[in-house]
Amino acid sequence: MSETAVGLIGISALMMLIFLRMPIGLAMALVGFAGFWAVAGLNGALSNLSAVPYRYVADYSFVVIPLFLLMGSIAANTGISRALYIATHKWVGQLRGGLAMATVVACAGFAAICGSSTATGAAMSKVALPEMQRYKYSPELSTGCIAAGGSMGILIPPSLGFILYAILTEESIGQLFMAGILPGVLEAAFYIVTIYILCKFNPSLGPAGPRTNFKSKLISLKGVWSMLALFVLVMGGIYMGIFVPSEAAAIGTFGALIIGLVNRRLNRKSFIDSLAETGRSTAMIFLLVIGAMIFQRFLAVTNLPFFIAELVAGLNMPAYVILVAVIFFYIIIGCFLDVFSALVLTIPIIFPTIVALGFHPIWFGVIFVRVAEIGLITPPIGLNCFVIAGVTGVPLGTVFRGIVPFVFADICHVALLVAVPEISLFLPKMMVR
Repeated sequence: MSETAVGLIGISALMMLIFLRMPIGLAMALVGFAGFWAVAGLNGALSNLSAVPYRYVADYSFVVIPLFLLMGSIAANTGISRALYIATHKWVGQLRGGLAMATVVACAGFAAICGSSTATGAAMSKVALPEMQRYKYSPELSTGCIAAGGSMGILIPPSLGFILYAILTEESIGQLFMAGILPGVLEAAFYIVTIYILCKFNPSLGPAGPRTNFKSKLISLKGVWSMLALFVLVMGGIYMGIFVPSEAAAIGTFGALIIGLVNRRLNRKSFIDSLAETGRSTAMIFLLVIGAMIFQRFLAVTNLPFFIAELVAGLNMPAYVILVAVIFFYIIIGCFLDVFSALVLTIPIIFPTIVALGFHPIWFGVIFVRVAEIGLITPPIGLNCFVIAGVTGVPLGTVFRGIVPFVFADICHVALLVAVPEISLFLPKMMVR
């Protein structure tokens, strides 16, 4: 049996184990070990199994994962989401759909210090939805803007999606972070324009809120300036080459801790909760990473990814036709798998094909994460929609109806990012090296 055939059998076995509800990280590790044994012998498989976990758990550069998780968890548990929403509410709440627009802006701001889509969606559900209900906003618009806005958590840096993509492809975490900034700002703008159009044609969806004077607007910024300064410090330091992402994560975590203590929003219980949440999330992510790397090494010895890359490159089809097919593939699997699972399952196979077609790996990282966001809000899984329905008690069908206009906005945004790669590559090219 050829090595390529072993690789195909391994992928089939992996799909079967996942279908049988085995945790994806364990399934990838098991298939990777067995496949490596079949191709390179037991000694090679045991050597791979013993080397990979230590390699990725003990690597200093991967401390960026638990540190950014802890930074986001501290921010979530110290009320920063409420302060962000209050500030944006004061500035745009008087417009038709203004509270929904404020929710999107607050989601973007919270995503910039959280890095998790589900955490962003859950936090903003508790803060924004009661206010929109008070002003008689449509349930569909209210929950739809929270679900869509929450999805920005994996695009606006620091993003766990970018970190995992960088680990699996050996690209620069710093460059990926920079690449996500402009697309993230544009995504928020697309959502705001969508809300404006919806409320212009049907004002009852989002009635205008009360006006506030300029003094009140300035005072509202008091609760968010510290976190804004922290974001600028972390991302500015990476951009200027002052420190690497792991150092930036440490600085960001320490800064979030100090801000929480100074603002008297961080107590013993919230700090312990933050540590526990970080521990659980870190364990889950590292299990995925270890399983993915064992499986990736198995695929490497079978040469299957390179065989597929050569096969696709030899189809004599335009590269962008293949890219569009890949994008639709990710939209479909995003309906059934969470972002991290889709990433570790497919990138080892898809990435060599993308490189062989001549696409920029940093740019494709942005496209992947952006498309993965769509899966967070589309049925039948739509993880963000389930989270928001669970937190708020709003029927799931209402949430799914509410995200429809935002999915159209997502498609337009992805099309723009594909058509104009410089939107993603401008800041990475300007970075101090």
